[in-house]
Amino acid sequence: MVILIGENINVMSQTIGPALKERRKEPIESLVAFETRAGMDMLDLNIGPAKKTGVELMSWLVNIVQEVSCLPLSLDTTNSIAIEEGLRLCRQRALVNSVSLQPERLKTLLPLVKQYSAEMIGLLWGIEGMPRDVDERCLLAVDLVYKANEHGIPNEDIWIDPIVTPISGDIAQINTCTEFLAVLPEICPGCKSVVGLSNISNGTPTPLRSILNRTYLVMLMRRGLYAAIVDSFDKELLDIARGRRPDIVDLVHRTLDGEVFNLSYLAKWQQDYVKTVKVLTGRTLYSHSWLEV
Repeated sequence: MVILIGENINVMSQTIGPALKERRKEPIESLVAFETRAGMDMLDLNIGPAKKTGVELMSWLVNIVQEVSCLPLSLDTTNSIAIEEGLRLCRQRALVNSVSLQPERLKTLLPLVKQYSAEMIGLLWGIEGMPRDVDERCLLAVDLVYKANEHGIPNEDIWIDPIVTPISGDIAQINTCTEFLAVLPEICPGCKSVVGLSNISNGTPTPLRSILNRTYLVMLMRRGLYAAIVDSFDKELLDIARGRRPDIVDLVHRTLDGEVFNLSYLAKWQQDYVKTVKVLTGRTLYSHSWLEV
């Protein structure tokens, strides 16, 4: 089963964003209670850059969340001082989201991860930006893990994020992520894998996002995915992650393996998964109407 990290406490949310800005705790408490009931293993607290008020906001948010839920927290901001405040307040071991290979991020965050005995997400974003292929991701992963090890952080506390990119972009990057997951245990033994799953559907029409997220999750799980930051409102996606939809998993696997289906014999939901596999693997060109073709 995949470890699920709820993505919904996010400053970019149209409902939660204003609540964070105005320090209204009721919408936060309601959402935290829902994510906990939905079966999340961890909650991501994404407050954005929060350059001016990050410390106060992180303190306020962590305390409110911990009043409602006992789930461990993922602290998500580029403000390293706010990260430290969150680590100080967390009642359980926290996850720092995320540590990239930018020198300043390494310098400020690695000591905090060690000091507070936290875990960390190692984001494979290098000095030159986005890695282009599997080889570059491997090089960045080894470099990042080496630097973390130098600070006394063991591989078992490092979650590697290969960076999922939108389907509307470079299709090669999507296949690269799945390929990288297969080699991660060899190049970084003991490290875990994690993705921001909803990135795959970012920029696509809202009605199409869930089928992309669900299908890509199955593809990543087949390659050994350990954890995913997900939409806790997508029940079918959660069912897939928890092993409650073997029918969907089997259909996606068979399509990946090249089995050819007569779509006219399939139910609409089955057709959608088959078509989406073909889009995600590059067999069909992406367009907003791929499910109608």
